Amino acid sequence: MPGPASNTPSKAQVFLRRLCSTLILWVVILAAMFSSNRILSDGVFVFLIGTLALAGLWEFYGMAERCQLPVFRQTGLVGGGILMLGTFAHFQGWLGIHGTPARVNDFENSFLILFVLGLCVRLFVSRKVSSGMTAMAVTLLGLMYVPWLLNFIQKINFFPGLDGGGKFYVLYLILVTKFSDMGAYVVGSLLGRHKMIPRISPGKTWEGFAGAVLVSTGASVVFVKCFHDHLRGMSLEHSLILGVLLSTAAVVGDLIESMFKREAGLKDSGRLFPGIGGILDLLDSLLFNAPIMYLYLRHILTHP
Repeated sequence: MPGPASNTPSKAQVFLRRLCSTLILWVVILAAMFSSNRILSDGVFVFLIGTLALAGLWEFYGMAERCQLPVFRQTGLVGGGILMLGTFAHFQGWLGIHGTPARVNDFENSFLILFVLGLCVRLFVSRKVSSGMTAMAVTLLGLMYVPWLLNFIQKINFFPGLDGGGKFYVLYLILVTKFSDMGAYVVGSLLGRHKMIPRISPGKTWEGFAGAVLVSTGASVVFVKCFHDHLRGMSLEHSLILGVLLSTAAVVGDLIESMFKREAGLKDSGRLFPGIGGILDLLDSLLFNAPIMYLYLRHILTHP
């Protein structure tokens, strides 16, 4: 008698689920960003980015706890929320100091110093954590890995001196990153033969990496050609450099999250998005791309 039908989706089905989940989420975010109502565009943008950051941080702390690592979950989540909202308040001028990129960096540095001190105080009053150094390290790592890195998207969106043009750089960042993901998945599925780092991610191949770079760089060139007037300082040369940089960093970010998941014994960080997994599965490739894009924007594209 024939065996039971397999419920395992095909690679094509997985790809379509990932594509649909990704498109729906980012279309909502980008629609809010490009709204003509500034209160709506700014408010919805920071709400969605903040929600993604805290949800991703929650998943990270959950993986740490699965590895039997102590963590101050509530302290980290509160700190992540303050970091995101504080940066937004800075760009809105509510803190009385704004206007240059250095100002918000000073705010973040001050916050991180206070956060570490807060972790020390939290350790003093804790009666359940026996490994205080580990708890502090894991809590700080989570804050730096998710909210702090993702916060660079907010800093790109509100970058001073662009007259609202930062949103086009955010759109560029998301587009190039997600084309990198799609290029890696499609080319790797069709042509992948040589494993990159099988002990971390058995599915990643060098062919997939090449597909990520080629597809992402092609998307970068096309986007810059279409929206050149909205991308200050961008040229064909910069689009090629950023295409390679962002696609490479996207693959590295994916591998880093895969390493965390493997240590925690998980296939996905969560089950929120069909075909993708959790929040971190959605954000992993963006986390390191956001600071790269910000630094390139600040020191090269807008440098006098």
